[in-house]
Amino acid sequence: MAIQQGKTTWRKSSYSLANGDCVEVASPLVRSIAVRDSKDPQGPALSFSTESWSAFVTTVNDGARSF
Repeated sequence: MAIQQGKTTWRKSSYSLANGDCVEVASPLVRSIAVRDSKDPQGPALSFSTESWSAFVTTVNDGARSF
């Protein structure tokens, strides 16, 4: 799926630092989540189904709690 960069609202995590090493996410369609590198806003964006993104975030959160 092509992501229209100019018409999408991108968000960074509130945990992002000012060093630029972060990703941004957007939900251009109800059934998808887009992810891009915040240092290259005109660069490529990856698209995931909401189910895949939810599984990823759950796994990351579960891993973060195990430390």
